[in-house]
Amino acid sequence: MLDSDFFIFFYSLILSLSSILLYQKLFIQNKIFDSISSRSSHKVDATRSGGSSIFTSLFTLSLIFYLSSNEIYDFSILIPLGIMVFVGLYDDIYRLDFKLKFIFQIIVAKIIIDNGLILDNLHGVFGVFELSRIAGQMLTIVIVVAIINSINFIDGIDGLAISILIIFLVSFEFFSSTSTGLFNLTLIFLGSVLPLYYFNFRKHKKIFLGDSGSLLLGTTISIYVLNILSQEYSIKTEYDINKVIFVISILPYPIIDIIRIFFIRIMNGKSPFLADKNHIHHKLLSKTNDNHALTLTIILIFSIIVLFLLQALF
Repeated sequence: MLDSDFFIFFYSLILSLSSILLYQKLFIQNKIFDSISSRSSHKVDATRSGGSSIFTSLFTLSLIFYLSSNEIYDFSILIPLGIMVFVGLYDDIYRLDFKLKFIFQIIVAKIIIDNGLILDNLHGVFGVFELSRIAGQMLTIVIVVAIINSINFIDGIDGLAISILIIFLVSFEFFSSTSTGLFNLTLIFLGSVLPLYYFNFRKHKKIFLGDSGSLLLGTTISIYVLNILSQEYSIKTEYDINKVIFVISILPYPIIDIIRIFFIRIMNGKSPFLADKNHIHHKLLSKTNDNHALTLTIILIFSIIVLFLLQALF
């Protein structure tokens, strides 16, 4: 009964909610709050404990299934996810140099590659198909690091990173013509992130994903993307090139934002990883009088339009 779709989702939601309340209490007791600065989009006390809650839910449920010898997904995925969560949690509490985080992202990318996920075929992009092993590994590392940072970059307003993840996961499963092998993991993540909407948007004692959460979600999305591009993953499309288009269609906002922000920072002679308020969501937030819900709605409508437009065209 535990392994039915509903119960996987339900237990994930309950475990996540319990973890959210527990970690928030621990963070508050230890006075670990998200500092309010010129870059902050909030003006009240908030903890960066959301990512720890999501991973606790994922790990606990996975452990239950593992001990019952029921592999509902490839449990080796937990290794790179766990590394990124702990790196992000350390950063949330003590602050970590971005260079060290970058090194850990490369290490995690290599672990993912060694688990069999590698982008060794460009599916006709720029007229290129098969890649050599070395070229494939290098490109995979770039893709993983780029996706992780793109999700980290958009975690700047209430509910945005969570919503992008939900659209991505639902689209990933919906447009697949066969079983993806990640459906149970998708259910766990959906159940685990949904309670954070309330804590993201409430007026006091807010809870943010933190770096532990954004790095967790970014690593998760990169694993899903590599499942699309590196294996015989069947999407309802006719040509290989559409695997690349499919990824773009279900992840448009983070892709556009990271490309835009990298070019702006490099042109201004700044580090691409230097934090600022030049992201698209920051610009929209200023236009909507700091209305997070309206800004989120605009971005989600844009994402859904791009999704169905590219699906219709290709």
